[in-house]
Amino acid sequence: MGKLVLQDSYIQYMETYVTAHPYSLLFLIGKKEAEDYLVLELNEAALRHFPDVETATAKARFGTLWHPLQDLVISKDVQAHRTIICHPITNEMFEVAYIPIETESYEQLFWIELRFHDELAKERKERERIHQKYTSLIEDNLDPIITVDCHGAIIDSNRAVYSAFGYHAKDLVGKDIGELFAEDQREAFTQLFSKALIGESLEMDGSLFCHKLGHYLPAYVKTLPVSVDEETIEIHLILRDTSIHSKNNEKLLFLSYHDQLTGLWNRKALKEHFDEDSEYALKSEEHLAFIHVDLDRFSTINEALGRTGADEILKKITERIKVICTRSGKLYRNGGDEFIITMRSHSLTDVEKFSQKILSDFSRPFYYHHQEYFLSASIGIAVFPENGKSLEELLHKCERAIQYVKDRGRAHYRFYQKEMNTAFPDTAVMEAHLRRAIEFEELEIHYQPQVNLKSGHISSFEALLRWNNRKFGFVSPATFIPIAEASGLIHQIGEWVLDRVCSQLKEWSAKQFRPVRIAVNISPQQFQTGNLADNVKKIIHVHGIQPSSLEVEITESALMHMNDTLATLNELKSIGVTISVDDFGTGYSSLSYLKSYPIDIIKIDRSFVKDIESDEKNEAIAKTIINLAHNLGMEVIAEGVEKDLQAKILKEAHCHKAQGFLFSKAIPAKEVAEKYFKGF
Repeated sequence: MGKLVLQDSYIQYMETYVTAHPYSLLFLIGKKEAEDYLVLELNEAALRHFPDVETATAKARFGTLWHPLQDLVISKDVQAHRTIICHPITNEMFEVAYIPIETESYEQLFWIELRFHDELAKERKERERIHQKYTSLIEDNLDPIITVDCHGAIIDSNRAVYSAFGYHAKDLVGKDIGELFAEDQREAFTQLFSKALIGESLEMDGSLFCHKLGHYLPAYVKTLPVSVDEETIEIHLILRDTSIHSKNNEKLLFLSYHDQLTGLWNRKALKEHFDEDSEYALKSEEHLAFIHVDLDRFSTINEALGRTGADEILKKITERIKVICTRSGKLYRNGGDEFIITMRSHSLTDVEKFSQKILSDFSRPFYYHHQEYFLSASIGIAVFPENGKSLEELLHKCERAIQYVKDRGRAHYRFYQKEMNTAFPDTAVMEAHLRRAIEFEELEIHYQPQVNLKSGHISSFEALLRWNNRKFGFVSPATFIPIAEASGLIHQIGEWVLDRVCSQLKEWSAKQFRPVRIAVNISPQQFQTGNLADNVKKIIHVHGIQPSSLEVEITESALMHMNDTLATLNELKSIGVTISVDDFGTGYSSLSYLKSYPIDIIKIDRSFVKDIESDEKNEAIAKTIINLAHNLGMEVIAEGVEKDLQAKILKEAHCHKAQGFLFSKAIPAKEVAEKYFKGF
């Protein structure tokens, strides 16, 4: 700014105007009787373009440009509209505005605003682009949005309103929004609306909104105030027909019990069916057989035909097995190239004949694109209750029987027998090494970043345990975690992980790194001891960290044990710890737990993210889970993101965060500090 010579109110006006018009060159010009026009004030932009001069006269400041400006000032032609003038020498084009000020101190006092014509065109183009983006955000939104003024009169509505409630925009303009709600809910809506007027965004569920045909639909309502200069000028109302979401929930429930590719029952359904089938078998004193079919060398089909072709072969295999499956047999896909059939009320001879029939049918070729492909299968059989009384035990013994068959040439079947235990000699040795892993400092925690899909920022990580053993080398968690759980070592290891994570959070805090949250996986067995919450509280206290910086991540299977889990989660929540559900949609529990447990975050399992860009079913499931999380007020994180297109689809579906190899693998704490905290 130049030297201040006027009242503060003029200066304040100038600063406010400049903030709103950054491309403007602004001059305050005054003239007293018998004196020249003087430039009293000018903004920084004006000073840069018209450098300082010895006198304050407008003629000296503007040079040859003053002549066309003075003509406009004298004629006052620019009061009602802006005028374009050309610099006589440089040929620069300016848009000019003349803004008079009433004052007794000057014969004339006025603002002159100059704007470069080219920059103005760019600014207008940018404003138009922003306006189009804003309009598109509303108009193309899948949720119905009605815009009202501060008196409740409807201004506009998007296309989704017609799809959901039958109204075109012209049908609604001018109507009182309150009259479209059921009469007994208008008072509640009025209170919601009054809060929106003062800038609060609130929600109202269980509303009844009038359809154009006259009937009422259940609706969820959310207010989004639109403010300018901290003053609400209009309000967007997001309305969702919740009957549609109920159908989505039913669809999600169906999909959660069925395999996406084949339509067969999945592992979750197997778990629930087992409770009923095993009870029936005990009461009737009959067998319940588990027939585990594992395709031999199916990887060669994957390599030859690719994912799409291999999926088509799996569908043909499914149809062939379904044809020979008896009425009392239930067929499940166990994932990948594995199938499970359960048979009750049958003799072991019938089970054997059934297995032989499957093997016989595999002798016939499968056709894909007019080409023959031959496959074989290895079958392992376990029987309830002779071979075990739990599903996990029976399936494990089926796998041992399959391994026995594969080691002896494949393409055959075997019932489980005790001597097959010798097929797994390394398990006991590995358990012995695992018991000394902490002592020998073989365990390490790596951290995988969780990326905000909207901003790209990283404010949370998942802690993943790694074991580098002196005998076995790097051992996969998929191998040693089951051993830890089976042996009871999971309690000691789990407590060590919690302690190390909290210690790491304390270290980063002491270095004044930005605050982050770290998720720690908790085994279902850790809930069964009854002292998990006390241990977590103690560790948090010892390290002096914020409880909210620690996230406890549980699997859906842990939620089945209501007595063990609910009390512990409530206690953890009261401490301030964040609660998340891992691998959502793949566990054994019901959707009802979402309203029973204090859950903050839902993590979409990687199986639903994989091939989301090409698999419509995966995409539908992922989007349904995201919508469900939004409706329940929960954060949603997608796992296993490996491709840009996957991230784009999730972002467009309003998934909050994602993690996976696209962004980063899990890395040691030192690399986290160097890569993500540098400069903080």
